[in-house]
Amino acid sequence: MASRRVLLASDSLWPGNGGICRVARLMEKVLAEEVRRGTINASALVCGDRAASPDLSLSVRLARSSRLRFAAWTHLAALNHSHFIYDSVSMARAHCRVPGLRHPFMTYIHGIEVWEGTRPDRLLWARRASMLVANTAYTRDRAQRLHGGFDGARVCHLATETDEPSTLSPRTSGPPAVLMLGRIDSVLYKGHAEMIDAWPAVNSAVADARLVIAGSGPGLEEIRRRAAQSPAASAIEVRGFVPEEQMTGVWADASVLALPSRGEGFGLVYIEAMRHGIPVIASVHDAAPEINLDGQTGYNVNLDTSNELPERVVHLLRDRDLAARMGQAGRQRWSDHFRYSSFRDRFRPLLSEFLRIA
Repeated sequence: MASRRVLLASDSLWPGNGGICRVARLMEKVLAEEVRRGTINASALVCGDRAASPDLSLSVRLARSSRLRFAAWTHLAALNHSHFIYDSVSMARAHCRVPGLRHPFMTYIHGIEVWEGTRPDRLLWARRASMLVANTAYTRDRAQRLHGGFDGARVCHLATETDEPSTLSPRTSGPPAVLMLGRIDSVLYKGHAEMIDAWPAVNSAVADARLVIAGSGPGLEEIRRRAAQSPAASAIEVRGFVPEEQMTGVWADASVLALPSRGEGFGLVYIEAMRHGIPVIASVHDAAPEINLDGQTGYNVNLDTSNELPERVVHLLRDRDLAARMGQAGRQRWSDHFRYSSFRDRFRPLLSEFLRIA
């Protein structure tokens, strides 16, 4: 195995740069540990970053946002690397296709990139992969139902980048706050509109409750408009992008994390909330039930059932003892399944199997 030369090719390895970046960073940590153990040689190629993150262990080559340069360098790497790992099918499209240099490659699949409306070239490259790895069984199964050819994808749940538990204590007094944290897409599939629509009912039942929306994206201005027009506008705060160094304060202020999405392939924000001991409200419409255990670490609501979302929110905000118990159950679930070392232990066997492919 020590003769294997592995290239990790990703869009970004900069901390806090999105969910797919988190996957790349998790794999980078595992590969770096294998390098230190002497089992492989490995390096990284990054398309979108302007500088290498200082906390990386692998040597990194930067394409500095040039997809042409990124593709050219993956082809050149085929001359002296034996195996390639991509953080997404989008990046895997750059894999060398020259006869005689078509080395094995692994790629993660994450959800919407291989679900409805996906590009045909992404499906093509997913099917060419020597090993497909899905972030959840839901991601794999939905892609299989839609397109076929994904039933062999291996499931490897994601994780936080640390094994260290949060030092935050869940809020048990003061005005309760429900946090929505995540990218705000233009089609608003993550539940932002539904939460704003539900907030007058929540605010009527829990007069001092606040809804805090953090995150940026192309749908941010539409969310600002909807929040401003709500009858409960004074109880809704749209913060937009929050720098990483301010996130501790955001988590400390939260009583509940709500992201009742219809399109999560995994939902990294759910396990971040669990690490902080904060109960989660997600939905039944995507991968959330695989991560967030309904009635234990929070609730998964049916957005097509009238009033279920505001009723679950109100229930948690009124019963703070219940919220604390669910938050503690979430901490335990994070500790058991979603720490970095849990990811490493899941990914290592897949990596070993992949490296045996000639």
